[in-house]
Amino acid sequence: MRVNIRQSRKDRPTKTVWLLLLSQLCAGGLLAQNTHPAAIGIIKNANSEVLARVMVRVENADNQVLANTLTNDKGIFTFPKLPAGGPYRFVFNCAGYTTDTLKGYTINDSSKLSLSVVMKKKVEELEQVLVTALGIKREKKALGFSVEEVGGKEFTRVTQENLLNSMSGKVAGVTINSTGGPGSSVSMIIRGATSLSSDNQPLFVVDGVPLANTINNVSQIGQDNKVDYGNAISDINPDNIESVTILKGPSAAALYGSRAGNGVVLITTKTGKKVNRATVNASVNTVFDIPYKFLKWQTKFGSGQFSGIPVSRSGNMLTNPFGTIITENVDGTFGAELDMGYEEVQWNSPKDQNGKAIPMPLVSHKNNVKNFVNTGMTTTTAVSLANNNDRIAYRVGYANMTSKGIIPNTDLFKNALNLNSSLQANSKLSFSTNVDFSRTNSNNRPAGDRGANPLQAAYTISPHIDIRDLKDYWMPGQEGLQQRTQANGVFNNPYFLAYEVKNAFVRDRVFGNIRADWKILPSLSFMARYSLDTYNEKRETKIANSYINNPGGAYGIINLSNFERNIDVLLTYKKDVGNFDFSVSAGGNKRYQTGKNIITSTKDGTGLNTPGVYTIQNIAPQNLNYNSTMFEKGVNSIYGMLNVGYKGMAYLDVTGRTDWSSTLPNAAAYFYPAASLSLLVNEMAHLTSDDINLIKIRAGAAQVGNDASPYQLLATLYNAGAWGNIPRLSTSGNLLNPFLKPEIATSYEGGVDINLFKNRLRFAATYYMVESKNQIFSPKTAPSSGFSSRNINAGLLRSRGVELTVGGTPVQQKNWRWDVNMNFTRNRTKIISLPDDLPYYTLWEEGKGGAWTYVGEDIGDIYDAQMVTVTDKSSPYYGYPLLDNTGKWQSIDATNSRNKIGNFNPNFIMGLQTTLSYKNFTLSMTFDWRNGGDFVSQTYRYGEEKGNSQLFLDKLINPGNMKGQELRDYLVSHQDELIIPGGNKFPLVGGPTPEYNGYGFAYGPYVLPYGGVFIPGVRAKGYDANGNPTGYIENLGGQGTTTLPYAGSTAWSFTRAFLFPASYLKLREVSLSYELPKRLLSGVKVQNASVSVYSRNIILWTAAKIGIDPENAYQPSTTVQGSGMQFMQGIERYNVTPWSIPMGAKLNVTF
Repeated sequence: MRVNIRQSRKDRPTKTVWLLLLSQLCAGGLLAQNTHPAAIGIIKNANSEVLARVMVRVENADNQVLANTLTNDKGIFTFPKLPAGGPYRFVFNCAGYTTDTLKGYTINDSSKLSLSVVMKKKVEELEQVLVTALGIKREKKALGFSVEEVGGKEFTRVTQENLLNSMSGKVAGVTINSTGGPGSSVSMIIRGATSLSSDNQPLFVVDGVPLANTINNVSQIGQDNKVDYGNAISDINPDNIESVTILKGPSAAALYGSRAGNGVVLITTKTGKKVNRATVNASVNTVFDIPYKFLKWQTKFGSGQFSGIPVSRSGNMLTNPFGTIITENVDGTFGAELDMGYEEVQWNSPKDQNGKAIPMPLVSHKNNVKNFVNTGMTTTTAVSLANNNDRIAYRVGYANMTSKGIIPNTDLFKNALNLNSSLQANSKLSFSTNVDFSRTNSNNRPAGDRGANPLQAAYTISPHIDIRDLKDYWMPGQEGLQQRTQANGVFNNPYFLAYEVKNAFVRDRVFGNIRADWKILPSLSFMARYSLDTYNEKRETKIANSYINNPGGAYGIINLSNFERNIDVLLTYKKDVGNFDFSVSAGGNKRYQTGKNIITSTKDGTGLNTPGVYTIQNIAPQNLNYNSTMFEKGVNSIYGMLNVGYKGMAYLDVTGRTDWSSTLPNAAAYFYPAASLSLLVNEMAHLTSDDINLIKIRAGAAQVGNDASPYQLLATLYNAGAWGNIPRLSTSGNLLNPFLKPEIATSYEGGVDINLFKNRLRFAATYYMVESKNQIFSPKTAPSSGFSSRNINAGLLRSRGVELTVGGTPVQQKNWRWDVNMNFTRNRTKIISLPDDLPYYTLWEEGKGGAWTYVGEDIGDIYDAQMVTVTDKSSPYYGYPLLDNTGKWQSIDATNSRNKIGNFNPNFIMGLQTTLSYKNFTLSMTFDWRNGGDFVSQTYRYGEEKGNSQLFLDKLINPGNMKGQELRDYLVSHQDELIIPGGNKFPLVGGPTPEYNGYGFAYGPYVLPYGGVFIPGVRAKGYDANGNPTGYIENLGGQGTTTLPYAGSTAWSFTRAFLFPASYLKLREVSLSYELPKRLLSGVKVQNASVSVYSRNIILWTAAKIGIDPENAYQPSTTVQGSGMQFMQGIERYNVTPWSIPMGAKLNVTF
């Protein structure tokens, strides 16, 4: 801020004062009403433009507010009656500009004060003030650890249903994954996994209120009806967010003690303190999700199993051993070739006058899934009222979101109300409160996985069926009793699943706090805060009659509740002594948590007494399932911190916290220390200039923890159901441990921050290492013990990583500005040790493969069963598959014979943000590139088994006209590609039709002319006493080659056949906004108005190229996995929401 000051004589006003008087008279301002002001001034910005509605207040030496006013439309303010004396302090506050203070001015009766003030635009990089642990604001240059802040605009520029999605690609060291569409769970992991048993989610704190958040939100009522209800952090209204600070390492988060093991996310909401008068902001935006990319599913063959292979043809009719060329009650598409002029009786064939079904042409329907899904639409409306005067500031905000999903009959609704207010009671005492209420509900959440998943049912319909013919999903005359499908009792109609398997929920949540700040002395302050977070959620499932997995229907209700109360106090003393400045704080926290989970439903395999009546009373007593759980937990804590600064060039922070947790034996005390150092090399070496703004070296070390969940020490009883009419109680099959200790994470980090050329070029680098010991988990134990598993403290994890950020403003001119920021993340977490009897840790297993991490290896490794091959290096067949006598691949399933085939973690993640402004136009984009990593697609595994996958057809080797020795020699000369399986390619020669040069094969008493394949490899002639082959028979297309039916010849038993690269590039956000010129708004009393168009989460490229988003490789499960959550990372099964191009528009107006 630049200030010009001149004391004027009473009898000869200066030229400046006369000009100001003239301006004010012309404007009709306050100055015209008093020709003898005590103080007068004008305020402009750096471009010499006057600033209206700037709040100016005058305070005395005791910080008492004597007067306040606002500048008029000419930027002029005046104080007509200020008492003589001083010293006075003038404080200038304007939204979008730095708050400025002028000190040390006196006023007497014979003089007047004239001020000319230039205010600077607020630039977040230059402010260097961040919210840190416990809500304490610190200068960024003084921090010895890595902290990143995301501004509130990042959450409103492109509207997202979950605020975590808005952070993808924007913060180094943070990995965000989503399970799918609106309302689905979103995982946020900071600096890799630190725990084998928890979900590794950070602690979220909103205005000092810790919020309950977990991604264990999958529940199931009815068989194969797994539903993801989303995590509760999505209850936060993004329009209320002022900023989000990520405390990435234990050094930054240590003051949260046993809750800081996975990092902390501090969310600061908007207040009324930044406005100068009553201000109303309103916005409305609508986004359409337009599906455009689907799975690579074949539309060449209809339903059946070998039935597409004819023996003879008569006109348009084919005959074969199975009597029909399609078989509609078979879960497979190995039937007749479509669009060939064939006709056949089909499930919906009309009848002739004799009641005989009329054959219809067998044609393909290539857009079944496209015809099934909708264009999704989400509309969000938000309005807020804010005001501020010298003592009271408040902001009230309301937002409503309505979302209609891509899957028919799915929706999501959110309503959020927020009140944030503060009161400056006097110069020493202030109060503030923040209350948020939200309701999130849905009439129907879609099921995932198989079974009740409408998308899975749509994708598995044979392409000879037009899905639109299934829209009337009840059998005529049996409405409510029997769904209508191509084969009743075999398949579920996708429309039936969408409209008659309904999973509704409603969650009401209230969180907030009340806080008092008392400035006891100029250097001594005290803070007390009471906060709470509570929610109640009801989930209700209704399943109609004839659902394949519950033919008698099903019904159930799940009631969830959670309550957390925190009481915090903090005493802070600040003092400058010579070249040192000290800040010492001490405080305490008392936390109480409780929660309940009550399930009442039909038992699996039963049904309802009366179809379509969804009440608990309609369930027979013997078919009723009831289960209830509850928990309580308490933690008492004390903490302290010491901050020392020296000459503005060196800063030392030391913190410590002790927790007493009720979930640990005898509520034992555990101490969590941290220390960090920040050295400003540019200040120490006197390198301060416009070219060198900051060179900082920082280092930190800390120890934080994860305490145990409740009731892990001593056995408790639970409801084990009834035996006949006798209720039963039982203890857990897990042997509990009364001597558990908390998990301890010890962290070391170092880094450098460099800002150059007036902060237009910024660079930061961090290297960190985290060692996590005392892992709490439950390995399996011998059945003879009477338990299936046992609780232990064991194991050591070690995470290492690098974080880089580079940012700058390459262009900054009068009409142009270009800002660009890039971040880079690489993390690896290894298991260093496990108990002697546990050689590996299981995250998940599926089929023959799984995510097993062995000691010394990286978490996320994916293993597969080993294929049996020729191991004799002297043999010409070395490395060839050693087939069984039927000509199929063989596998070794022993745990010590697994092959590591990949890892689900990326090699690195890079994010790029670019914002280009020209006058009133702004173009912003965020890119997210994840390089490396793998995922397993169970969708394609089942798709190949059932004949749905076009990829399976594309991988077939067509021998053309080659036969016998010619074919054998060709295969051998290309053995690495055509014989030895590599990656997810398992060679098959031949195919389903003559065009594929399919081979004849035997099936029962029949020898079919084509439709066969063979697997290149060798078979053993015999085996010696040691189990070694005595010779080999070639299976290479010559004499003795064993052919197999095309159907059923997939590599089902090998996980790597369905392993795909997980690399991708996404355009996370793109928006183009236009701010209307103020000259157009002045006549309608509008301060600001803008319009924008945007899109989000556009997949630009995937290495897999199979129509599946690798980010959605989070398979839902109803049980907690080894990863500590209900999602198996690195694997998906029908989590196949079509890719879409969202198109949105937003209008924002401020009055």
